[in-house]
Amino acid sequence: MINILKKLETVTDPRQQHKVKYSLKDVVGIVLLATLANANEWGEMEAFAQENEAFLKQYFELANGIPSHDTLSRVMGIIHPDVMQSLYLQWNEYLNTGEGEKLKKILNIDGKTMRGSGNINQKALHVVSVWSNEDGISLGQKVVDEKTNEIVAIPELLDEIAIKGHVITIDAMGTQVKIAEKIIKKKGNYVLAVKGNQGNLHREIKEYFEDEELLKEIVTTGGYKKTIEKARGQIETREYYQTNQISWMEEKKRWKGIKSIGMVQNTCNKNGNKVIEKRYYITSEEVDIELFEKCCRGHWAIESMHWHLDVTFKEDQNKTLEKTANQNLTIIRKWALAILKTIELTGKKCSQKLKRYRICINPTKYIQNILEI
Repeated sequence: MINILKKLETVTDPRQQHKVKYSLKDVVGIVLLATLANANEWGEMEAFAQENEAFLKQYFELANGIPSHDTLSRVMGIIHPDVMQSLYLQWNEYLNTGEGEKLKKILNIDGKTMRGSGNINQKALHVVSVWSNEDGISLGQKVVDEKTNEIVAIPELLDEIAIKGHVITIDAMGTQVKIAEKIIKKKGNYVLAVKGNQGNLHREIKEYFEDEELLKEIVTTGGYKKTIEKARGQIETREYYQTNQISWMEEKKRWKGIKSIGMVQNTCNKNGNKVIEKRYYITSEEVDIELFEKCCRGHWAIESMHWHLDVTFKEDQNKTLEKTANQNLTIIRKWALAILKTIELTGKKCSQKLKRYRICINPTKYIQNILEI
C-alpha cells in the first residue's frame, strides 16, 4: 500500500512548491485510511488523523502536523481522477497473483447519482462505473451531468478498459446499437437488457416469449433453467429462457454480433399474492443457460456496490460540491470497499460497515496490517 501511494511523488503537483506543507502521498493516505476508519466527511478525516498522529507518522512524513479538513478537500480537488484510478488499479494488480486471468469475467456497467454533490446552483454528479465482481473492484468511471448522458459515457469507458474475452452487462439505458458495435469491435461480448425504449426490438422479443409452444421447445433443447429461493420473506422462482432461433427477427440486422435472445421470468409469492415480472435481453453469446443466468443475476453486483457507497460510506450525505474532489472521493470509497472485502479482522464474518467501525475503534491494531497488504 505504501509503495503504491509513493507513486504520487512522481505526479506533477500544480501547487506552488514553496507553499506546499503536505505531500500528495500524505493527503491521499490520510483520506484513504480515514475512510476505512468510518470517516465520511472532511472534518471527520481531520479528527481521525489528529487522534492517530503518532501512529500515522510511522508511515507518512507529516512534518507540519495534520492537515486541516479544508486542506484535505482542496488537495483532493487538484489531483486528476485518472491518477487516483490508476493507483487503485495498481493496488489491485499488486494483489493479483495472475491466477484466473484467462477466465471469462462479467463486467457490469451502470450509473449512480451522487445526490449530495448538487445544490440549487449545480446538478449533482452522475458517475458511470465498470464493476468486476470477480475482482471486487471498479475498473473505471466517467462523470456526466445526468443519467441520460450515460449513453455518451459508456463508449468512452469501453475505450479505456480491456474487455477482450469478457462479457459486458448493461441495463436498458445503455442498450444502443453503437455500444453493441463497440463491444464486439473490442472482442468482448454483451448481455444487454431490453425494455420499451427499444421499441420494435422489445416488441419482437416480448411477443416471441409469449408463445407457450416456443417456451416448451426451449425447455427441451437445453436453453432453460429454474431456481427457487426464499428472500425477504417471500418465495422467488426465477425461470431463465435463452434461444438462438432468431433468424425471424427484423431487428437482428441492426445489432452487431447478436447470437441469441433471452427472458427471465421472476415469480414472487408473498402472503398468497403472486407477482410475475419478465425481463428481456439480447446477447452476443451462444446459448449457455448457466452463463446467461450468471450475467443476469451478476449485474446486480454493481447495484450492491452502489448500495455500499450509500449505506456503508454514506456517499449521498456528503455535501462536497467541488467536482474533482468528489470524483476522487468516490474512487477512494470504492478502493476502501475493495480493501474491506479483502481483509479479515476478527476471524469471524462481519459486514463491511462493522469492519469500518472496528477499524475506527482500534486503528493501530488493524491499519498496520492494511498498510502492509
